Amino acid sequence: MHAMRNFLLASATIATIFSAASSASAEGKTLTISWWGFNGEKLDANIIQPFKAKCGCEIVFETGNNADRLNKIKIRGGKGVDVAYFTDAYSQIGIQEGLFQPVDRSKLPNLANAYELGKAPQGEYGPAYTIGRVGVIYDGAKVKSPITTWNDLWRDDMKSQLSLPGITTTAGPMMVLIAGQHAGVDAFADPDATFKAVEAIKPNVVKNYNTGSELVNLFSTGEISAAVAQDFTLAQIKKAVPTAQWAELSDGEIATLNTINIPKGSENVELAHEFINFVLSEEVQQKNAEQGVDAPILTNVKLTPEQAALWTYGADNVAKLKILDYPKMNAAKSDWIDRWNEVFGS
Repeated sequence: MHAMRNFLLASATIATIFSAASSASAEGKTLTISWWGFNGEKLDANIIQPFKAKCGCEIVFETGNNADRLNKIKIRGGKGVDVAYFTDAYSQIGIQEGLFQPVDRSKLPNLANAYELGKAPQGEYGPAYTIGRVGVIYDGAKVKSPITTWNDLWRDDMKSQLSLPGITTTAGPMMVLIAGQHAGVDAFADPDATFKAVEAIKPNVVKNYNTGSELVNLFSTGEISAAVAQDFTLAQIKKAVPTAQWAELSDGEIATLNTINIPKGSENVELAHEFINFVLSEEVQQKNAEQGVDAPILTNVKLTPEQAALWTYGADNVAKLKILDYPKMNAAKSDWIDRWNEVFGS
């Protein structure tokens, strides 16, 4: 099991109370957070330890991928977790299934400095804390001809070099949309032609990955030289493979917004709002962006060109992103999962 996940799981059992700086309302309470665990050590240093010192509370975690964690919340009827991190595709499912409660934006003053698309991306529910994109990462030392469009993933010279996101991950269904685009059809209207394009790319695919840490490992071991990926993985991939780079795609990248919601059965709603507002603070947003953890959702975070190269950063880049219709995509997802598994195996 990956070291970062082990670190977070250990934190769940050894969480410590920082009473010196505690607030009277939070002291002695336990905040339960559901999140992925990727970049766990930096998130612990930048968010968890400072917030514990501020609130005087304990913090425990549930870690795992989007689908597994959302299912746990569903099984418990929205109980057992106070704060839940999900990509917008999965938070939309949670909203539709009645698992989250509206947030009180009057208790989130730091949200005032966010990009408009992050303030209320799904109505009255949780805000986005980072803005990302789905694109292509490739090793320039191995892929001799630069990848400049989504169609390049189907090139003959990409045979046995590519990794795609698993169909149940955030970016997985987006790959179906990309396949439809490659086939020249609307994936929603013509899934048959779309999945013929999925079949056509199969010889190029080494493996479908399901976590960010798995993707980093595939690059670091040399098993792959390109992947469809979210940009939050770029910093760690470049650390493992310095020649890795983000492809500049002429046909555009897809926006992803990671959200923070409060499940309807939260026992610490006020503390959950305090935590969300803390994550949206300029200090946290600046540190996470500088250290390659998350792109800033705040417009007042300032990055150097080198730091900004990792992220969707600045109003111009944000404006170029493709925004997806998640309710429509989620409605099609069940059929897409079945068809995808017919091609790649379940």
